[in-house]
Amino acid sequence: MNESRRHQVSLRGASAKEITRDALLERVNQERELRNYTRRANAAVLLIQRVWRRHYEMKSVALGLRQEWEIMMNNRAGALSVLKISSEILRPFLFFINYLSVRCGKIGATERDCMMSCFRVVLENIASKDVHQNFCSMATGSIEERRIWFHQSKKLISVCLFILSVFDYSQQRVQDVVLTSTAMRLSVLLTDPKGWNCTADGDRKDANTAVKNLVQFIGSERSGLYNCIRKFISKLEAPFSSKELKYCQTDDKFLIVASAITLSLRPFHLTNMDIDDNGMMDCAVEQYCVSLLTIPWFPQRLPAILIPALRHKSVLSPCLRMLLISKEKILKEISEMDQLEIMSRKMPHIGWALANTVYLVTGSDMSVDSGKFAEDLDYSSYLHVVIFLADNLLASLENIRQITRKNEEIQVGNDTSAESAFDLAETTCGFLQLSYMDLFRPVYQQWHLKTLLVFAKDASICGTDNLSSGNQDYSRKYGLLGVAYYYSCMLRLFSTLNPVLKSLPVLNMLSFTPGFLASLWGELEKSLFHRKNHIANSTSLYANTISGDKSEGDSERRQKKFSKDTGNKWVNVLQKFTGKSPTENDCVNSVDGQSNFNKTEEHPSDEWDIIEPLRWGPEGISKDIHCLLLLFCSSYSHLLLVLDDIEFYDKQVPFTLEQQQKIASMLNTLVYNSLSRGISPQYRALVDSAVRCLHLLYERDCRRQFCHSSLWLSPGKSNRMPIAVAARTHEVFSAADGALSSSMGSVITTMPHVFPFEERVKMFREFISMDKVSRRLAGEGTGPGSRSIEIVIRRGHIFEDGLRQLNSLGSRLKSAIHVSFVSESGLPEAGLDYGGLSKEFLTDISKTAFSPEYGLFSQTSTSDRLLMPNTTARFLDNGIQMIEFLGRIVGKALYEGILLDFYFSHVFVQKLLGRYSFLDELSTLDPELYRNLMYVKHYDGDVRDLSLDFTVTEESLGKHHVIELKPGGKDISVTNENKLQYVHAMADYKLNRQILPFSNAFYRGLTDLISPSWLKLFNSSEFNQLLSGGDHDIDVDDLRKNTQYTGGYSEGSRTVKLFWEVFAGFEPRERCMLLKFVTSCSRAPLLGFKHLHPAFTIHKVVCDVPLWASFGGQDVDRLPSASTCYNTLKLPTYKRASTLRAKLLYAINSNAGFELS
Repeated sequence: MNESRRHQVSLRGASAKEITRDALLERVNQERELRNYTRRANAAVLLIQRVWRRHYEMKSVALGLRQEWEIMMNNRAGALSVLKISSEILRPFLFFINYLSVRCGKIGATERDCMMSCFRVVLENIASKDVHQNFCSMATGSIEERRIWFHQSKKLISVCLFILSVFDYSQQRVQDVVLTSTAMRLSVLLTDPKGWNCTADGDRKDANTAVKNLVQFIGSERSGLYNCIRKFISKLEAPFSSKELKYCQTDDKFLIVASAITLSLRPFHLTNMDIDDNGMMDCAVEQYCVSLLTIPWFPQRLPAILIPALRHKSVLSPCLRMLLISKEKILKEISEMDQLEIMSRKMPHIGWALANTVYLVTGSDMSVDSGKFAEDLDYSSYLHVVIFLADNLLASLENIRQITRKNEEIQVGNDTSAESAFDLAETTCGFLQLSYMDLFRPVYQQWHLKTLLVFAKDASICGTDNLSSGNQDYSRKYGLLGVAYYYSCMLRLFSTLNPVLKSLPVLNMLSFTPGFLASLWGELEKSLFHRKNHIANSTSLYANTISGDKSEGDSERRQKKFSKDTGNKWVNVLQKFTGKSPTENDCVNSVDGQSNFNKTEEHPSDEWDIIEPLRWGPEGISKDIHCLLLLFCSSYSHLLLVLDDIEFYDKQVPFTLEQQQKIASMLNTLVYNSLSRGISPQYRALVDSAVRCLHLLYERDCRRQFCHSSLWLSPGKSNRMPIAVAARTHEVFSAADGALSSSMGSVITTMPHVFPFEERVKMFREFISMDKVSRRLAGEGTGPGSRSIEIVIRRGHIFEDGLRQLNSLGSRLKSAIHVSFVSESGLPEAGLDYGGLSKEFLTDISKTAFSPEYGLFSQTSTSDRLLMPNTTARFLDNGIQMIEFLGRIVGKALYEGILLDFYFSHVFVQKLLGRYSFLDELSTLDPELYRNLMYVKHYDGDVRDLSLDFTVTEESLGKHHVIELKPGGKDISVTNENKLQYVHAMADYKLNRQILPFSNAFYRGLTDLISPSWLKLFNSSEFNQLLSGGDHDIDVDDLRKNTQYTGGYSEGSRTVKLFWEVFAGFEPRERCMLLKFVTSCSRAPLLGFKHLHPAFTIHKVVCDVPLWASFGGQDVDRLPSASTCYNTLKLPTYKRASTLRAKLLYAINSNAGFELS
């Protein structure tokens, strides 16, 4: 049989054409589906017809009943009995109103009239004292009567709530107002048995039971009470107009609001219930929290007279309890409310729940700085509820930002800022100009924190505060820890939602509340330093947190392994980025250099390496300690900004100097281990705040020491990387523009003080060496000839000629400079520049330009006479440009390793390092002004007596200029309330604003040659040492070992031996003067005379003197001279030590060098 015909079937004569089996099955299925669809369509049509007919019939019946009911109401005469009220009035009314109005969601004019008629009749009936004529008497009648009363009362209240929900407060139509107020009066009366005139004393219990059952219904989700009240309150204006409260007792609008609030609170006031409520009370509280507390400006929309009812303990306590017990369910319901508005950029509903809760708990008067909590408040529940709500609000805001940013990237194609992802303009309140964050004003008032601290103290006495449970949920924490979690959330919330001030209001309050920082530190000290005196103790509070199930011995072995492998690890990192082998000389030399230096470290550094939980960074501490640390670092760093030296060192508030050392040690260890191990996103906020606090303490210690130097070095003493590796790793990752991250590179830039100063100087020189190599590879030569800079300098116009020829070069000034001098007589001076003449040029131009007589720089009024930009330089022609040029000169000196013999002011160097100067640094600039400001700050009387205002007067070129410290400052008197602002505004002007144009200009010139990241390796005093050398005595042995001899001298020459003998016998001051005589700088190079370029040289000056001059007679009469450009001492061949000493002292005290020859 043919294969193609095997899969075909016959249609038995129906068609001459045969089809395949699959096609036949497919056709049959399609026909079956068509029949099923037709059957379902017919059934749907029949259902629609039945529903429509039923609706039509029901509407016809309802219209008929309404017509009959209207006729009956118009023809009624006299009082009606209870049965007639129930059967003839309420029963048909509830039927047709429910069908014609409630189901349609609107109220027509006819329905409004019917409602008014019915409500008035029922109210008149309930007011009757006749038991047979009072509708509420059915509540205490037979079982059937009670059932009917309960059913019809539920229906009546449902109709009243519907009227409330559709009532539009803004339209203010009289008919709607009267209808709504009447409906609310009826609802309140039905749920208040005290208003029933028909109830006898014996029936009071039955009446209460009936009302309790009714209140249970309205508190249930089926009644829709809270949804209706939410719709109504959301239409109210915020704030509630005070004009409408003038006659609030008779005002229908006020009665509507008051009745709605009364109904919402009915379920809270059910007491002594003898029946099983099936969780109706909890259900009502949940709905209250979800529907009402999430209304924007909920308390502000209500009359102030109603707020105490919402703050009563019978309302607040159940709400706080329910928010903790059913928090997941409530959060889910609130989140579902947000789903429809996820892209609206409005405040999430949970944010309003948080704000309204804080407002109701802390009081309602926003105009005063003193307040109180609601009476009998459960502080623990309050703390935990706020923490829960704030955490979820922050998470919700972050989710909104991510969604908004993603959508805008798709639509616009560019990124959007975090601030633009949330619209704060919507969160304002009417004519009071309140913002959302104003609802949190009590949070940053001291009474709020002090009350919570009293609670924390009581909780600690009761033993409920337990830090050891690091993995415990915060809902079970009490006392100080709960307060810490609370304010940690507030800091994050204010930072996110307060676009201008950020968390400043909260930090101000936390920093200046007496005892708060001390309490935080007490907990941290007890937890972090508890091992200091108990190292051998096997029980550790954080053992489980630090190492999990591993033993303490395992932790120590891991730490040793980490320290051992760190050097090799960073060498390997360097190889990956530079392609260099580990056998290159520079790495080996650097390692050797470091090992030699490490041998000189002092033993006390071991004393500070004891904070075991912090050895592993933030990962090694519990969540509780993390919270305490974050709050402490944020608050204390803020306080340090305004804490003066008198308070810090003399009064020692808020901490003693010993405690300050512990704090510095803790922060130093935490930051170092965090950076060296890498920072996870969840720990970024903690590390950032710890870095800020650490920097403030370190800069204060640099200015006036309170810590041993070993404290700052202690974290990295055992695992510092080699100098070359550190330098090159830093440069590699700096060039990556943040695309990559290096943990140890972050250590170098964030806390370079863990490296000893000598190592950082080596690192600085390594940076410059690497830069020179890269420039050489780029074809920019540094030797004589190729691409060098040739300049001609007149001796009498050294600064002007240098400015004209070099200022426009910018970074090209890094190239070699070849100087040709022209004498004052106009003749070119002989000689080639192999580095000496350029050194002489840099030292001479610096000596000229930085001289106070030149007018660009002046000296401070302190005893050390440090250099500071002269504010009158702005009146000079090109004054700012000249200061910028001097920045390049200093940068060139640093780049070439040439020492300059002057020091800059601490304040000025702070600006060059990109750091802000604070009040106490004024003492290094103007001690008299600093003393005066301290007098004002600590003045006990009325500061008005001093007649100060927010201005400062400056004198320049014989004229006086009045400068305002703040806008309108001349009209603002200094008072006790704003004297702190005045003190810091004055200090800010003197330390920052006044010299800012000059420091910026100098900085621009300096950074043309020296990278800003290189400069940040040092503090201000170290920068001056880098520029001018060490300020200690000369190391005679080091100088002798690195001295060269020319002209016939050698180390064994008699005159050379006499020189070293005399030099060693000099006073330290005389040795420095001799060094300045030869090199033009009185200070030795920081890394020793090995790094002096050109090298220190003693040149022989031959003189004809008889041999017996060594024993007596005439010795050489010629004076020694110097060539400072080549660091050369030209020493005659003296025969006696006394002659050599006398001649040297005469020469170095004559303040002359080359011309003595």
